[in-house]
Order: sequence, then structure tokens, then C-alpha cells
Amino acid sequence: MTAALRLSETIGPSALGVGMWSHPAVIARNHFLFKSLSDWSFNTAIGCSHGCRFCYVPSVSTVKQSGRLSEYGIRDPDAEWGRYVLLRPWDEGAFLRSLEAAERTGRKELSRDGNRAVMFSTTTDPYQVIPHPDPVEARRLTQVGLTTVRRALELICDRSTLNVRILTRSPLARSDFDLYRSFGNRLIFGMSLPTLRNDLARVYEPKAPAPSQRLATLQAARKAGLHVYVAVAPTYPECDESDLRATLTRVAELEPVTVFHEPINIRAENVERIAAQARAANVALRTDVFETRARWRLYALDSMESMVRISRELGLGRKLHLWPDKSLGSKEAVAERSDPARYEDWLRSWWNKVSAWPK
Repeated sequence: MTAALRLSETIGPSALGVGMWSHPAVIARNHFLFKSLSDWSFNTAIGCSHGCRFCYVPSVSTVKQSGRLSEYGIRDPDAEWGRYVLLRPWDEGAFLRSLEAAERTGRKELSRDGNRAVMFSTTTDPYQVIPHPDPVEARRLTQVGLTTVRRALELICDRSTLNVRILTRSPLARSDFDLYRSFGNRLIFGMSLPTLRNDLARVYEPKAPAPSQRLATLQAARKAGLHVYVAVAPTYPECDESDLRATLTRVAELEPVTVFHEPINIRAENVERIAAQARAANVALRTDVFETRARWRLYALDSMESMVRISRELGLGRKLHLWPDKSLGSKEAVAERSDPARYEDWLRSWWNKVSAWPK
């Protein structure tokens, strides 16, 4: 490894909350519920430069680091999501210990739907460009992140039997396609593609690569012989049936292993972040669906029902995997349904589903 990845290398906090974190990047259990994605996570940073307005990560993850983040000038980890990216340093010894621990974990100790996989990544994007006011430092930090990902993949491939699930929004992943292929059926590559509309994405995901770039990257991955999946998630309120059909039509051409879907869920300050971004861009959005929990539930269920119907029409029905939010199973939500028992069975059918893995 290069000197740039030594654990001892750090830089001081910057006004943008960009630099190096105090703890190294290791494989950790994630204990997902209802997702069927992985048993472990490998996250390269605290924060994410994409700063998607709807992101749920700060409300469940980075808020727990608020004390340490305050040293980088971050007062509110949720409201300031997208303003900080603190890379976890590379410590090969620590990583190998975490890899060996994961490899030794018996199947009975793992989730039935985790696919014995390590996910890159669950709270940040593994292939992001790191912002910094100094272009030289920005390039250096970006390379540190990319090198960390590649080295971790090399070690997982060579020294374990674990599977790997990649999830990104970035075309930078193409740089590792050669390494992905060496995994064979042990690796599956996916991207988040809620819509094909670049104009909508510029509001909801202003710093992330455009949907057109993501689709091109998925097409390149398929052409390279990789196993792919697509997270059509989270779809926006503006993603009507026509929009969903357009997206799924292109997704079907990829012959994905799985198509995941969920609508935007309400988490902490994410609705306000969406509204603020819309005001700044002078764009009218359908934020009315978030005004009450009851209205949100109608929007969420309508979106998922549309996905089921369209997926079946396009031959993707068996590959679709919905992610109904756990709040849709609340007493209040169940009481709203005309057939509560059937509704609860429907929820359980998705929550208990195990996503496919390449064979």
C-alpha cells in the first residue's frame, strides 16, 4: 500500500467538513431488517459528498457521531448532510481481522436473507469524488477513497469466500470492473436509479452523477459480463406511472438479477431538505404527500402497487423486491386498510423475501 493510506496519515478539519476520520475502514455487521442485501457493510467514510436530499443515513447513523463531527464544524449532521465527508483511514491489519471474523461466522449466526455478503456501501457511496477547496487535495482524497475500496475488494476476493454487493451512484465504479470479474458469481454490481429524468434528479440528488450516467454505467457493466441489479429507489412523488414505466423498460434491458424498490420515506429532516432544495432551485415539487403520515402512506402504497403492476407487464415480476417501510405495519396503518389481514400478509411477503443471488 502507498503511504497515502497509512493509518497515521490525517489532515486537520476543514471548513467544509472534509478530511480523515479517526477510525479505520473495516467490515462490520449491519443487522438489516427487511432489505435482503447483506450481512456486513464496508463503509469508507462518515458522510457522503452526494448529499441526496432524501437520504435516511444521517437520521440513523451519522447523528450518533455528532460530538466528533462538531470538531469539523458540523453542528447538525442531519440538516448539513452532504457538507461533510470524512474518509476512514486504511489499516490493513484491522481490516484483515474484521475479514477473518466475518469468514468464521457460521451461517446459523447470519440473517436468512443476507446472502453472506459484504455491501459496499450502506451509509456512504464507495465511489465518490471528495470535495475540497484545494483541487490537489480533492484529487488526493478521492484517490485515497478509491484505493481503499479496491484493496478491500482484493483481500475479500483472495482471502475469503464471502460474497460482495456493490451499490453506488457513480460511474467511477468502472475502474474496478476488471476486479469485479475475478469474483465470478460472488459479486453483484448495482446502482440506484430512481428515475431517468436528469432534471428531477438535479433537485433530489443535486451532487450525484446524473441518471443518464448511471444507466450508461449499468449498461457497460452488463456488457462486461457482470451480474447486475438495480435499486429503483427511492422513487420521488413526481415519478408517476409513465415515469416508472420508462425507467423499468430500460432496466429490463439489463436483465438484472433483482430490482429493488421503495418510495421516499419520511426520516428526521429529509422532507425539509427536499423542500429547501426545491425552493433554492425554484422548482415546484409534490411535497404535499409528506404533510401527514396518512397522506404519505397513500403515496407510498400507490407507488409500490404501480411498481408491481408495471414489473409484471415487463417480465420483471419475479425479480421485483419491494421494501415496504416498517411503519406501514403500524396499528394505525393496518386499521386504514379495508382488508387488514390481507394487507398484513402482503407486507410480510415482502419483508420475508430473500433476494436472488447469481448462480
